[in-house]
Amino acid sequence: MSPFFSDREDAGRQLGAAMPVHYRGREDVIVLGLPRGGVPVAREVVKALDAPLDVLVVRKLGLPGHQEYAMGAIAPGGITILDDWVVRNMGVTPEAIDRVRDAEQAELERRQERYRRGRPPLELAGKTAILVDDGLATGSTMRAAVAAVRRLDAAAVVIAVPVSSAEACETLGRQVDEIICLFTPDLFQAVGKWYAAFPQTSDEEVSKILAGSS
Repeated sequence: MSPFFSDREDAGRQLGAAMPVHYRGREDVIVLGLPRGGVPVAREVVKALDAPLDVLVVRKLGLPGHQEYAMGAIAPGGITILDDWVVRNMGVTPEAIDRVRDAEQAELERRQERYRRGRPPLELAGKTAILVDDGLATGSTMRAAVAAVRRLDAAAVVIAVPVSSAEACETLGRQVDEIICLFTPDLFQAVGKWYAAFPQTSDEEVSKILAGSS
């Protein structure tokens, strides 16, 4: 099957064009890109909505020995989301979870410092937070992001992604005020499958996008 998007910028433009009009031009709307790949997508959504851009660093907790497979995620504010089914059926011990979490917490803090360069996060209390990523597979990192912005007293939480597994879109849709998933392929496989070009986004690219939006 052909990719839906040429690259993340194209995905962001399509997503921005599809955003409901009631989010456009509002002073209480903030767009949060999930690094790294969600930030170039979010930049295009920001252009369409005329809204400020910030970043929300969320880290996947990879299954020991199979780092590409998520057993959960962490987000700022001490948020930890675990997939109980994965943890139980893979026999992951609490000690193993702690080791992975500690390593990812260090990386989360490093990235926040690198991306913000001294700039404080935007105030989310009473605002509508639109969480943007380049796609959802299991949705574990997005679940952590939702928990983080709720803890920061966002008045409403919206998820916007170009492509998602049907399961993740349906599950997360029950946890937020609105979800926009442009495509939910029957045979999802992986986010990158739906992009003609899907290179890794660098820390420097994320920093430049945020600096240009501040």
